[in-house]
Amino acid sequence: MTKPIVGAAAVVLLSSTVMAYANPPERQAHQSGIASIYFYGSGRTATGERANPHGLTAAHRTLPFGTMVRVSHRHNGRSVVVRINDRGPFIRGRIIDLTPAGARVLGFSGLAPVTVQVIGRG
Repeated sequence: MTKPIVGAAAVVLLSSTVMAYANPPERQAHQSGIASIYFYGSGRTATGERANPHGLTAAHRTLPFGTMVRVSHRHNGRSVVVRINDRGPFIRGRIIDLTPAGARVLGFSGLAPVTVQVIGRG
């Protein structure tokens, strides 16, 4: 027999679950987390496009391909608009993978705290 979940932990768990279903990332005004740089190699993205490390594109787990998002670096205030054309990141805690060109505009190499805002479809 399983024990029921009780107390404040249950409220947090249930409310965060409800919020996740009520507000999927594509409907949220802002999403905050960690951005990383990723390298395509010489392959293609999930959309079938040839990978271009010089393009202002990004990978996101759930946003529809072609979605335009503004990515803002939370520490230095820089921002860049990129188009979602791939899937990822697949590492817990990261919310978006940027091309080297996008990361350069934001002024980081490696990881950075960012806010992602959907601004429309490309």
